[in-house]
Amino acid sequence: MDKRVFLIVLDSVGIGEEPDAQDYGDKGANTIKSVATTDFLNIPNMKKIGFFNIDGLEWANQKEASPIGTVARMQEASKGKDTTIGHWEISGVRSDKPLPLFPNGFPQEFIDELEKRTGKKALCNKPYSGTEVLKDYGKECVEEGCLIVYTSADSVCQIAAHEGVVPVAELYECCEIARELLQGDLGVGRVIARPFIGEYPNFVRTPNRHDVSLPPPKTTMLDVLNANGKDVLGVGKIYDIFAGRGVTDYVKTKSNEDGINRLLEYMKRDFNGLCFVNLVDFDMLWGHRRDPDSYAKGLTYFDSRIPEIMSNLRENDILMITADHGCDPRATWSTDHTREYVPWVIYGKNIKEGANLGTLHTFADIGATIIDYLDSPGKLDGTSRLKDILK
Repeated sequence: MDKRVFLIVLDSVGIGEEPDAQDYGDKGANTIKSVATTDFLNIPNMKKIGFFNIDGLEWANQKEASPIGTVARMQEASKGKDTTIGHWEISGVRSDKPLPLFPNGFPQEFIDELEKRTGKKALCNKPYSGTEVLKDYGKECVEEGCLIVYTSADSVCQIAAHEGVVPVAELYECCEIARELLQGDLGVGRVIARPFIGEYPNFVRTPNRHDVSLPPPKTTMLDVLNANGKDVLGVGKIYDIFAGRGVTDYVKTKSNEDGINRLLEYMKRDFNGLCFVNLVDFDMLWGHRRDPDSYAKGLTYFDSRIPEIMSNLRENDILMITADHGCDPRATWSTDHTREYVPWVIYGKNIKEGANLGTLHTFADIGATIIDYLDSPGKLDGTSRLKDILK
């Protein structure tokens, strides 16, 4: 009988600072605690599975007496706190060398070559908030048909352009050119297309974001499953994060709600393997914008959809919920990701009830467990915890 795993990454839903958080400037970060201090967090279904039984969440005083699932706290072993590194590690690749950062902007040689190859002037070339950069450079960008090139505290190169001046397809081509140029010591994790619309000063970003990622440096869970003839279905930006490698079918999404709906469509299909989902609104819309109220409402909405997700699980299906890093919406020291533990919440008809695996010291145990369950031999950096979670 076919086996299916549904792995949902709640992008940036960290659960407290890691021991080395101070090395990343993130001492005191705790995304879930910041969200819980609002009047809008209500996640009874996550609670029932055992979310508040995870190590370090004792402060919430919401421990479930009879959890219906298995849980663990995951510590990131890789050097970094970004989406790419986090997803790679979830998929079994530990990154001992951080991806490069550009706190003073990109080298002029890169900017010159990008302008030459695209035929467009590049504005900004500084670390910037994605919304603020449109306020400061959007008008000139539209008037002169330019690109806005900027970075952040993460290993990214973001390129913005107005959809009415630079069509989305052309912006994507510019990002592909940037990706070709940003290799080696310049090899940022992602080049991100950031199209926007509107008139000055009311520019807004559109859902047509597109990430062009570095290929993972080693074999991932997706590669192993693919090599063993399993299906690998991507929802949201999964295809982009892994540069398409190992993904057999995918769908892009425009919101968390859209992502959950696409997940449910896949759940109704017959397949044998993994459905890997990223819900990005937590990070993109609420974490980086330091909006704890909306973040709480978003988690509450996700929780309200869990019964529907559970009702579509088959006999041999497993639901896993995790995150890739933190993005504390009450962090005052920056608007970037925060170095935090993440949850691992596991549910299924064949999953132990009330098991707590404690603190595991790499996200890669998730990938190792999944390939083990899906009968797909391969070598990843993590350790399978299958015997600890199955009844």
